[in-house]
Amino acid sequence: MRILKGKIEIQDFFNIIFNEESIAIDESVVATVEESFDFLKEFSENKIIYGVNTGFGPMAQYKIDDKERNQLQYNLIRSHASGTGNPIPPMYVKAAMLARLNTLCLGYSGVHKSVIDVMTSLINKNITPLIYEHGGVGASGDLVQLAHLALTLIGEGEVFHEGERKTTKEVFEQENLKPITIALREGLGLMNGTSVMTGVGLVNTIYTRRLLNWMIIASCAINEIVKAYDDHLSHELNHAKKHIGQQQIAKQMRTHLESSSLIRKREEYLYTNQTEVAVFKEKVQEYYSLRCVPQILGPVLDTLNNVEKILIEEVNSANDNPIIDVKKKHVYHGGNFHGDYVSLEMDKLKIVVTKMTMLAERQLNYLLNSKLNEILPPFVNLAKLGLNFGMQGVQFTATSTTAENQMLANPMYVHSIPNNNDNQDIVSMGTNAALITKKVIENAFEVVAIELITIVQAIEYLEVKDQVSSNTKKMYDAIRNIVPVFKEDVIMYPYVNQVKDFIINNEMTEV
Repeated sequence: MRILKGKIEIQDFFNIIFNEESIAIDESVVATVEESFDFLKEFSENKIIYGVNTGFGPMAQYKIDDKERNQLQYNLIRSHASGTGNPIPPMYVKAAMLARLNTLCLGYSGVHKSVIDVMTSLINKNITPLIYEHGGVGASGDLVQLAHLALTLIGEGEVFHEGERKTTKEVFEQENLKPITIALREGLGLMNGTSVMTGVGLVNTIYTRRLLNWMIIASCAINEIVKAYDDHLSHELNHAKKHIGQQQIAKQMRTHLESSSLIRKREEYLYTNQTEVAVFKEKVQEYYSLRCVPQILGPVLDTLNNVEKILIEEVNSANDNPIIDVKKKHVYHGGNFHGDYVSLEMDKLKIVVTKMTMLAERQLNYLLNSKLNEILPPFVNLAKLGLNFGMQGVQFTATSTTAENQMLANPMYVHSIPNNNDNQDIVSMGTNAALITKKVIENAFEVVAIELITIVQAIEYLEVKDQVSSNTKKMYDAIRNIVPVFKEDVIMYPYVNQVKDFIINNEMTEV
């Protein structure tokens, strides 16, 4: 049981979403939420407060009668539950729910305590609202997607529960749950925020860190396969540049390769008397996709760390409108729902994930092209050349998927389209950015899966599984557990999908 006290860190997020740890709300947080609600209820009695006694957006100039206030909130929720496209997978929706719950627990939203209670129950019971991918422009927050969450909280719409899609009414009856109390501004308080883009974004960061770890493992293994020199990973070379990410990637690779008997020291081979040699048989330096890994993955790590920092700041922020300040006895109107911070970070993340995909594809190509590596048969074909094809078929998939990522890496952040009668005249498209980044990450896992299968086939051909580092041997064994040694051609797609599933759901090292 994890007690939420109004601040959440990435490890809390991981434990609740990935490890399905249950949650409870600290009593002090509940008291803060109740105090915020009570203050707003009293404060709004003789004042005009947006979304309490006014219409919404460009219709805010219309005053709402007291007797119609509650109906206003229901109307907002129902009218904006208008998403289309594919349903967002339940885990990502659960992440969005946790992000919204944490924001509401800060006490800046003035919602009824029942909102906190019901959302906590839904998270603990793994009941996730049906929320569609399409609909959010990320300016008044994730209005459309969060409307689907609010729809569930009032007992309407549909949910996923126990692996099935059911009506909310049916599941609430089954689990003895009651809808939230609509009393003041619960509809707007739930919908006006960045919680879907932030929740999806935080899951994206967790998967990207895992992907980066596998990319480091693959890069180490391919350096072993070609018996690369070790100085491009040296402390001295990488600390001559001041970037922390580069230094950390190089250090992790050195640690990974400590027990390898294949990595060579330059001084033993080239820093000896070579005056009589006119042409070197072996390369003096490896190709960039092998030699420049710290310089390529270093920016990925630095970017990932910054993205995670910004998103944790966002999930611990009040990101709706208006903001209720109990201490100063005031209500502030503004635009904390605007998703530019998340949108920009998601664009950065998908760019670096695409660069990782490109690195994996180039390393894969190096292994498959015998004219480049000069140590392996074409396509790492372990059978009869011409009759058999080895890894030739899956290279098409890797190339195609990499190209898709290159296209998807174009930014959403600068693709604002005015809408809402031009009330929302510049928007973030943050939800689109987060969901496209999710797709880019999934694609990247496919390419890395194909590369890993190729690496273990290469290790098999070269008969060096007892010479690679203990860490590479661990990877080799894990992939070999899924993909047997194959010489004759086999149907590849089940193996690619199984390896992809394995590396998405498992990690061997941490950055």
